[in-house]
Amino acid sequence: MNKKLAAALSGSAAIALTLTGCSDDSGAKADEWAKQVCDQVQPQVKKIQEANTSINDASKEKNSSEDVKKTDAAAFEKISGAYKSLGDAVDEAGPPPVDNGEQLHSDAVKELRGISAKYGQLRKTVDGLDTKDQAKFAEGLQGIATQLDTLGKSGDKALSKLQSGDVGKAMANQKGCKRPGNPPSV
Repeated sequence: MNKKLAAALSGSAAIALTLTGCSDDSGAKADEWAKQVCDQVQPQVKKIQEANTSINDASKEKNSSEDVKKTDAAAFEKISGAYKSLGDAVDEAGPPPVDNGEQLHSDAVKELRGISAKYGQLRKTVDGLDTKDQAKFAEGLQGIATQLDTLGKSGDKALSKLQSGDVGKAMANQKGCKRPGNPPSV
């Protein structure tokens, strides 16, 4: 059952990586803004990937339900903190220097903080699972996997918009926003 949880988490890493760009050069103001955000991105993506890996590893090993519960709770806490930090980085950078920058900024911060809150809630849900009843525990994990799948597919429109145009081009040029060559599979 925890394998479904790990598979669902792969969507969360994809959301974090939507902050990475994929275009060419841009103006100086956009570059400056992108650098401020991107300097904070890579460490947070790494935290999310590490948390996903811990859940994946726990699902492969023959861990007790209590160990799986602790691993998952800690991972969700780490992911929640990473998304909060990403939201803070975008918020502190302020609106990007583009048309509709205020709206792009507001939407991205709201989405990142919302994702953080949802992972915080998942942690509380995991903490409340009964590990003494294997069937109920598995059912609880199934419910969490469903929530993760929904979260992974949740609207990353604001982030996609944020990484488009001149700002996206500027972000693509920043070391912290470059996609890793081969991210670990979860």
